[in-house]
Amino acid sequence: MELTFEKWHGTGNDFVMVLDPGGRWQPGQAVIRQICERRTGVGADGLILIQEDETEDFRMIYFNSDGRESSMCGNGGRCAIAFAAKHGLGRDSVRFRAIDGVHEGRAEADGRISLRMIDVRHHTRHGADFVLDTGSPHYVRFTSLDAHPDFQKEAAAIRHHPDFAKQGINVNFVEEPGPGLLSMRTYERGVEAETLSCGTGAVAAALAAARRHEKTGMQRFEINTRGGRLNVKFRADADAFRDIWLTGPARYVFSGSLPV
Repeated sequence: MELTFEKWHGTGNDFVMVLDPGGRWQPGQAVIRQICERRTGVGADGLILIQEDETEDFRMIYFNSDGRESSMCGNGGRCAIAFAAKHGLGRDSVRFRAIDGVHEGRAEADGRISLRMIDVRHHTRHGADFVLDTGSPHYVRFTSLDAHPDFQKEAAAIRHHPDFAKQGINVNFVEEPGPGLLSMRTYERGVEAETLSCGTGAVAAALAAARRHEKTGMQRFEINTRGGRLNVKFRADADAFRDIWLTGPARYVFSGSLPV
């Protein structure tokens, strides 16, 4: 079989995108790992299938680079919106189904893509740190980024901590240079390495910052990742976070085909 694909990225978080309307392609883990391999394959943090859906504009199925189907990917969802629009599935405003439910998306006037995330109703504390699920599970530590020269080793130790090892968790170190401003680094489970950006991680960092400072009402954060800038806005209530939107660029890189 010859697989036609496109490569996209959202602030450096990169994906192999495949249009599979009938849901006929069912790749095994080894095939996905090979495609995502950066030295001998296309190279990506994950692979996304875009399929038809009975009630929504499309369905998004996301696989981490280890070949396993994973939980929600925020930057991947934004790329999926742009990719699907390019192929006639929805236009400036869409609804699509992902593993955590139905999401809305839209293209902004400046070309950026906005994605509405699920409401977040719970968070826990792990010492001074935060644990919450924004479609994917995240661990958030507020710290100076310069204080961690071996970020990957430290983050991997948290990801494999006995409290999280079975299901895995994404690990974010977050710095607050000013009000409404965050800088962060993310280690992603399933990739098992640092990625240049993480959309669900950016959302988790913003929500944790609001809770850390006991903020309520509408909140907006500008978040600098290693791959670029994301924006998160949401309403913080006493018991939940609602109306959460993640906004940032989604860029086409190239198209290709390969035998699978």
